[in-house]
Amino acid sequence: MPAKPTAASRAPTLQAEAAPLVIDIAGTTLDDADRRRIAHPLVGGLILFSRNWEDRRSLVSLCAQIKELREDLLICVDHEGGRVQRFRTDGFTHLPPMRALGERWMRDERGRPGSGAMAALDAATACGHVLASELRACGVDFSFTPVLDLDHGSSGVIGDRAFHRDPRVVATLARALTHGMLMAGMSHCGKHFPGHGHVRADSHHEIPVDARPLPRLLADDTAPYGWLGSSLAAVMPAHVVYPKVDARPAGFSSRWLRDILRGDLGFTGAVFSDDLSMAGARELDGAELTYTEAAIEALHAGCDLVLLCNQSLDGGAALDGLIDGLTEALGRGTWRADPDSEARRLALLPRSEPLPWDALMHDPVYQRSLERLP
Repeated sequence: MPAKPTAASRAPTLQAEAAPLVIDIAGTTLDDADRRRIAHPLVGGLILFSRNWEDRRSLVSLCAQIKELREDLLICVDHEGGRVQRFRTDGFTHLPPMRALGERWMRDERGRPGSGAMAALDAATACGHVLASELRACGVDFSFTPVLDLDHGSSGVIGDRAFHRDPRVVATLARALTHGMLMAGMSHCGKHFPGHGHVRADSHHEIPVDARPLPRLLADDTAPYGWLGSSLAAVMPAHVVYPKVDARPAGFSSRWLRDILRGDLGFTGAVFSDDLSMAGARELDGAELTYTEAAIEALHAGCDLVLLCNQSLDGGAALDGLIDGLTEALGRGTWRADPDSEARRLALLPRSEPLPWDALMHDPVYQRSLERLP
């Protein structure tokens, strides 16, 4: 009996107006299964991890292979600095955790009130510029940074990834960091809306619950999203339940994504789901979800793109299942592609040519940024 055709094998005949899936690969080169998935019209992005890194040469080669298949594919990475930095060797700068910038903000020079804040802003811009310049020199398009969560001191998974406890400081430093990224031609993603810093539970392993009322959230943790609404390129919601606002986690809540983020706060950029393989994304309304069900729920709630990470390591059956499932949902009409979502995805692609690594090492702006790192 012939094998059942996969979604990838049916891809050439599929007509889709959006490519909302962001998937991963297992190694440092593409195999045939990777190529089939990347070629599928519902796949719009690829997220890289430390396992995809061997050295700079191999990363450049990998990104070039990907772009040969799909020039429009968004090559992404979680590269924030501190403990969340996927590439650390062969010339990549070790960037500080964002808390270091918040701490610099608080250290005024003697007799110079505000000098710490100004130095922190300069350092934040430098961090963003170095981060984005080095990634782009290797072919990476986009990084999921900055973290906009507040440092309440209670969340181990956020911890020193946060800039500060004060939302005003967080918003101001984030704006400076993203300005540095834009100097290198890279967009950015604020996370984790509306705020993950107050809960102790780790949404990778369980569903955190934040019982604060909406007015308190809007005045505190969510405030940076309002202040940065005109400049944020993308947002990633948290797999956290805020029961006084909605019984669903924020990433599956049209109340949070459509009514509050887009309606009240005026956000117009792209919305990414957090990883659908996390425990916080696998249960909704008391029922356990398949990856396809989770993706459709997130897309219906207002996400433009959905991530499924670390599912290529065992052959990628979960990735194929998600691609097949969303293809079938499109065919049945239970999910409809949104051309506005596709426009938002494409807007995240770089518009300028990057400096190659050797040229970057001699670029005076980059060198000055290195000198200003905290």
